[in-house]
Amino acid sequence: MKERLETSKNIIPYGRQDISKEDIKSVIEVLKSDFITQGSVTPEFERQVKTYCGSDYAFAYNSATSALHAACFSLGVKKGDLVWTSANTFVATANCALYCGAEVDFVDINPKTFNISIEALEKKLKNAKKNGSLPKVIIPVHISGQSCEMREIHDLSKRYKFKIIEDASHAIGGEYKSKKIGQCVYSDITIFSFHPVKIITTGEGGIAVTNTKKYAEKLNVFRSHGITKDFSKFKVKNEGPWFYEQQLLGFNYRMTDIHASLGLSQLKRIDKIVKKRHEIANFYFEKLSSLPVELPFQLNETYSSFHLFVIRLKLDKIKASKKEIFSHLRKNNILVNIHYIPVYFHPFYKSLGFKRGYCPSAEKYYKEAISLPIFPNLTKKDQSRVIRVLKNILR
Repeated sequence: MKERLETSKNIIPYGRQDISKEDIKSVIEVLKSDFITQGSVTPEFERQVKTYCGSDYAFAYNSATSALHAACFSLGVKKGDLVWTSANTFVATANCALYCGAEVDFVDINPKTFNISIEALEKKLKNAKKNGSLPKVIIPVHISGQSCEMREIHDLSKRYKFKIIEDASHAIGGEYKSKKIGQCVYSDITIFSFHPVKIITTGEGGIAVTNTKKYAEKLNVFRSHGITKDFSKFKVKNEGPWFYEQQLLGFNYRMTDIHASLGLSQLKRIDKIVKKRHEIANFYFEKLSSLPVELPFQLNETYSSFHLFVIRLKLDKIKASKKEIFSHLRKNNILVNIHYIPVYFHPFYKSLGFKRGYCPSAEKYYKEAISLPIFPNLTKKDQSRVIRVLKNILR
């Protein structure tokens, strides 16, 4: 059955920000204030995020990419070190280690959760120990907002002596073992993203949370050119109240009060946003269960934020190809997406020596995965249209 093409006003993206009148009011208040960059709003946003997550420290950045870079720096990642991450992620998760001069390697995924495979990780660690090539840091990625099996990864970190950065860009508002993701029970640092399609947004932005003071100090100074104004930490004589020191090579990675005001307002309704995402996900589970697709598997010990709703096509039971299905949905103004292309498929990473076949489960996932629209203001009518168009092409 041929689906009627919709007009541009009926485009349904895979993700979209939800901006309220209160959000707009919060931003306008900052714009009318004396400080629109480095005032009191960003520290308050940081305070409320760490309170929400249950961590000791939080530092906001102009992007989650910046926060990942700062996290690697804070853990001492440098030239000669190895950092491992999931093959199924956005390139920023791997790039952050390269920024510090380290080398990157990839771990295959669990085909059910789409997260890093504990079995593949343990096997790779055993081989690395024999070869003297253990990683300094591992970065598990919480795909779609579902936590990785962090206790198991943490147990391995004790045996193999590596540090852990949780890339929880998708996952603020989610839980693991009944605790908020970001509490850093099983990691050294956790990173969240506030890009517009994420759970809450600051326009662009990210945040790093940790419970370790020495990492907190580095996370703080790294985002501000490596400069400190804390006279107790000065390496030379304090010359006056105007004095500051650049003590390391940092970057201008700070979040502005304009951005933080939006995040601060959105944080007030984060649990309602996540609840709404679950309602949308549950409708998909109900209506797509009879189709030749694999629906997202949820571990009992996790509570996903459902940043994404990824289906896997059972291509052996479908006459159409993934490309045909993807194109059909897009032609009908349903802007599905793919999360993600295996990182080492990209030309830059191929130039580092990676080849296809390196992580078979991640590659098979890529051949089958499509991300359906999910965002708080997705109406039941529009979601039903997504389901109808998908059913038509699959059948």
